[in-house]
Amino acid sequence: MVMTPEAKVKKVVVKQLKELEAYYFFPATGVPDIVGCWGGLFFGIECKAGKNTPTALQEKNLRDIEKAGGYALVVNEANMHDVSTLLLSSKKAR
Repeated sequence: MVMTPEAKVKKVVVKQLKELEAYYFFPATGVPDIVGCWGGLFFGIECKAGKNTPTALQEKNLRDIEKAGGYALVVNEANMHDVSTLLLSSKKAR
């Protein structure tokens, strides 16, 4: 089975979330691909591949997460290996 580029990004992100022992799930479409909580930090992660960008609804949900005090992140091939570091930095900054 051939994995799509976005599925590869999700796989790398999930590996890091498992290593952090974060709670996460994959909700229905329109909200970030991965939603979860780690160490009291609520997060939403939208996974993209190539030049794909979040839809208007996904952008709105990411903004709403941040407005509510959570952490919103768009992850692609360029930063997919940095999720643990980004979550740690965000948690320390709060």
